[in-house]
Amino acid sequence: MTSTPLTDHQRAWGPIDGSEPTYLNHERGIWSWLLTLDHKRIGLLYMVAVLFAFLLGGIFAMLLRTELIAPGPTLMANESAAWDFYNQMFTLHGAVMIFLFLIPAIPAILGNFILPIMLGAKDVAFPRLNLLSFWIYVAGGLFFVWVLISGVIEAGFNVNVPGGFGLDTGWTFYTPYSTSSSGSAVVAATTGAFILGFSSILTGLNFIASVHMLRPRGMTWFRMPLFLWGLYATAVIQILATPVLAITLLLLIAERTLGVGIFDPALGGDPVLYQHFFWFYSHPAVYIMVLPGMAVISELISVHARKHIFGYSFIAYSSIAIALLGFLVWGHHMFVSGQSPLASSVFSILTFAVAVPSAIKVFNWVATLHKGQIHLRTPMAYALGFLALFMIGGLTGVFLGALGLDVHVHDTYFVVAHFHYIMMGSTLFAFLGGLFHWWPKIWGRMYNETWGLITSALVFAGLNLAFFPQFIAGTNGMIRRAADYAEAFWIYHALSTIGAYLMGLGLVATAVVLFHAMLRGKPAPANPWGAHTLEWHCTSPPPPHNFEDPPVVGDPYVYDRWTYDGAIGGYVGPEEEEAAHAPAPQPAH
Repeated sequence: MTSTPLTDHQRAWGPIDGSEPTYLNHERGIWSWLLTLDHKRIGLLYMVAVLFAFLLGGIFAMLLRTELIAPGPTLMANESAAWDFYNQMFTLHGAVMIFLFLIPAIPAILGNFILPIMLGAKDVAFPRLNLLSFWIYVAGGLFFVWVLISGVIEAGFNVNVPGGFGLDTGWTFYTPYSTSSSGSAVVAATTGAFILGFSSILTGLNFIASVHMLRPRGMTWFRMPLFLWGLYATAVIQILATPVLAITLLLLIAERTLGVGIFDPALGGDPVLYQHFFWFYSHPAVYIMVLPGMAVISELISVHARKHIFGYSFIAYSSIAIALLGFLVWGHHMFVSGQSPLASSVFSILTFAVAVPSAIKVFNWVATLHKGQIHLRTPMAYALGFLALFMIGGLTGVFLGALGLDVHVHDTYFVVAHFHYIMMGSTLFAFLGGLFHWWPKIWGRMYNETWGLITSALVFAGLNLAFFPQFIAGTNGMIRRAADYAEAFWIYHALSTIGAYLMGLGLVATAVVLFHAMLRGKPAPANPWGAHTLEWHCTSPPPPHNFEDPPVVGDPYVYDRWTYDGAIGGYVGPEEEEAAHAPAPQPAH
């Protein structure tokens, strides 16, 4: 039995109907996935692992907010157990979200899947290294899972037992907490973070090599899509900053296991030294999380406003500027640690400086929207949400860079709100926007647009309700990392908890929308949005090696040559439109 061959129009622009192999079905069996060298399949493996970590971190967050919904013990039997439970949930929530979700989410999932196709290449530069980085990520993540499971088993599955989850140092593993509490759990968790660093470094190396070596003819540096610029800048940070954290955690493990005095004051160490090492990595790590999100937003705003990106070169250079300046501002986390007033003043000035390239991006995005043909689809809804949330998070970051104000709100819920507006409001929104934008390309299926917009509104409303009241609580003196609080702060915590529930509902609904699209969605055309970057020039989902012939490189942000074809539910260029409407050849008699 033979299948009907696809027409040229269907092959180039139409939905995949199973007549030709795709990366999803050209090989079958579990081992074809677990040992694959296909960057697209590795991206999906990352998707499963990273989203599982997101679910785990989200559960910890829900438990945390439930405990804080009212003063005094809520889930726990007494105040002592409530403090232990809070410290454990806070530590696990932060560690899992930062190291297992926010840092790898966009580069590992969207970067792995999209970068080679956007380059017009068959794969990344080092496919085997790419697979190794995934399994290193899994190995590191298992250490965190082991910390959780072993702690629960040790407590006999009773969360009211002190130490019931095994790790209570805080996600930063600050000394002396990490040198004097949580037993072997600190060594296991820091070992996991140490292993995860290698995954980050290898991914960064692969992306840099791919951008340098695999660009097709005609794709000069300033004809690259801005998504590639963002991933490139992120990779630079990953390679330069991650070894600092790895060495710091290795020193911490050595101190715990060998009794060597490095950070522990009881052994003659210096705990402030740990803070310098940690934040020298962790502030650049903020941009490991945010820069890929900014890169996604550049694509979404241009495509869904159908307008050439405004100030392309400024956005490209600002990505590199953020990557480099991010290494110079770690000291603003330590204004109250005892460092000299001169050092604090210098770090304050540098903190204001690093805000400039971020502001350039925001200005250019808004200018791109001006007089654009805006289509309020789900990706654009997330992009607009990103703009609002990033501006709130960014402006409050400038407040924290000012010495006098920072001393007042340091270690209060003002910092918690700022942090979550940047991390969740920016990185998460960009990730979800990119996921919706490239979902038709990944699975070859369209999602329900109405429900996509509804779920984006739920997540946006929930996030603002969860974290905006914390700005007010923080300026009124509500300290962070506290399991109990005065009655005067009850309303802020109650609103935050309700907002967390609403955001959780929106995220669950989002998962349902995407999962339904994956299984039952309408077949997707190759180019449903009328974009001009190269990944939209192959079929949806892509074939095993992405392109049969090298694609033609042009300006990635030109849209006037694409017209909407209602027959396929997507956009076509002039050549494909002509082929689609050409009369069928008549049989010879």
